[in-house]
Amino acid sequence: MLRSLFAKHRVESRILLAFLGLAIGLVLLDKLAAEIIEGDPVAFDRELLFLLRQPGDLATPIGPPWLHQVMIDVTALGSFAVLTIITALAAGYLVAGKKPWLAAFTVGAVAGGATISTLLKTIYARTRPDIVEHLVGIDSASFPSGHAMNSAVAFLTLAVLLARGEKLAAVRRFLVSSAIVLTLLVGFSRVYLGVHWPTDVAAGWIVGGLWAATCSLAAKALQSRHTIEDAGPAMKA
Repeated sequence: MLRSLFAKHRVESRILLAFLGLAIGLVLLDKLAAEIIEGDPVAFDRELLFLLRQPGDLATPIGPPWLHQVMIDVTALGSFAVLTIITALAAGYLVAGKKPWLAAFTVGAVAGGATISTLLKTIYARTRPDIVEHLVGIDSASFPSGHAMNSAVAFLTLAVLLARGEKLAAVRRFLVSSAIVLTLLVGFSRVYLGVHWPTDVAAGWIVGGLWAATCSLAAKALQSRHTIEDAGPAMKA
């Protein structure tokens, strides 16, 4: 029955569901590990941060020196400025394709996700990790990771909406898979750089992925009612 239900989803939806399952599984693993390690709620988080630093030198990340710079470059992909530029370019692409209402919906979806991220940070007000040195600047609360959540919202939402305009399943699979890889890399970079607990990142992935899935369903419903334009011929499939 579960297999039949899963098969009904388009390929991009199945990939997105798999991503959500992975993120939720990471949170459950953390909770289980916390119970095992003397009930310490951040024990598993702490151990993962330690694994990414040189033994005996918590100020130095593992790996060659160039990896540190690569992670700084990767983490910038989840910054407000970069995501705003990417969203603006995607909206411009849709407007050029004579889909202004879909462009407006896309911008609203990404902006809405960013707003939710800010609200959650304010509500939880979790402090940043203080057991390792922060390798990039920070100026907000820790939970959930804004970079992880906003990259999930932007990359996944844009990928799913663009994928709906493609006829070939291989192209749709590539778009959504690429968005997930980018989202995972940004999230990992936040932990590697010591500015987030792993559970901050996992929570960002979950909320961001759920928001992207919700926006995808909303767009499909609006398109079926011709409230906004179809993404393309694949929407009718």
